[in-house]
Amino acid sequence: MRGRGELREEGSRPAEADETSTGSGGESGGAKPRRRPHRIRWAAIGLVLALLLPLLATQIALRLNYTGPIAEGTGATTRHRDAIWLGHAWVDGRKSDADITALARRLRTTGIRDLYVHAGPLEHDGTLPASAHPRAGHLITAVHRELPGVRVQAWLGDVLATEGPDGMRLERPATRAAVVRSARQVLDAGFDGVHFDLEPVHSGDRHYLDLLGTLHGLTGARHAVLSVASHQIDPLPGLHAVAGVVTGHPKWWSQAFFGQVARRVDQIAVMSYDTMQQWRSTYGGYVAQQTSLALEVTPPTTDLLMGLPFFHENRFGHRGAAETVPAAVRGVRLGLTRTDVDRQRFGVALYVDFAATEADWRAYRRDWVG
Repeated sequence: MRGRGELREEGSRPAEADETSTGSGGESGGAKPRRRPHRIRWAAIGLVLALLLPLLATQIALRLNYTGPIAEGTGATTRHRDAIWLGHAWVDGRKSDADITALARRLRTTGIRDLYVHAGPLEHDGTLPASAHPRAGHLITAVHRELPGVRVQAWLGDVLATEGPDGMRLERPATRAAVVRSARQVLDAGFDGVHFDLEPVHSGDRHYLDLLGTLHGLTGARHAVLSVASHQIDPLPGLHAVAGVVTGHPKWWSQAFFGQVARRVDQIAVMSYDTMQQWRSTYGGYVAQQTSLALEVTPPTTDLLMGLPFFHENRFGHRGAAETVPAAVRGVRLGLTRTDVDRQRFGVALYVDFAATEADWRAYRRDWVG
């Protein structure tokens, strides 16, 4: 999700030469050139190597992490606990009954049990306009009829004011109370659960943990699901802190904080895309590592889902040719095989329906559903 940076090597400035003077005896004298440019040049080379060698070692390690055996049979395939993020068109009137029927036909033979339907966004003060999802009831009724057992969760999110002046401020009790009221609002509308995607949440944010604790009390009392989209976990211990100092954007969570979040929800979906990887092999190796790290700290009572990139972009942090569904699924299966192949509360989450291609769906079915 989102080091980066570009190193620009600057050339050294030529040494200044002293003018030559002629003495009375006809001897000429001159200043010996200073050797500072060589020291600067070697220092620059040393800096480049200091930055590139760890990066190269990391890429080699990720490539190796993409190799190895995968559990045979059904050991590393769907447990029928998968999910998909659906866009706002499903609840604002743009999707027809025919669209819902087509969606149901597509999902029947997959492992998908949860639909995260965009029903927001939340306002910065935590409130949710009543007009945000006018056709939610119609969708929920149709899904329950066409896909018995599939749950429809309200996907709510907002930008947090953790890295800029604008956004939601979770440190304000009134804001957290409003978010809880918004969750109650969508449950009253008939949703089977609430899925939160608040970003960026910095590792260790106690206000976020407090909010999840209160929300879980609400959803538990209503026999509803509380799920969250999570940041990735530190590939190296403490990397989030280093990234925060260098870039102002910590990006990752510590593994310990991830575990704290996972213990406060029913379902946690790792946004295991936007990884800055440039090759399928290193991206798949990265997903394998993320899967293992998440499995190690997610309690057995919480559903752990790994995100699959059902979208195709080329921008900073995401290379479409590298972050593919086949690479992600192989990474997920490798991590599951190595860490906890018998875990049942596990799945993948597909992001996002409106950007998915038929090739994405085929790869998901072939490599994960089986």
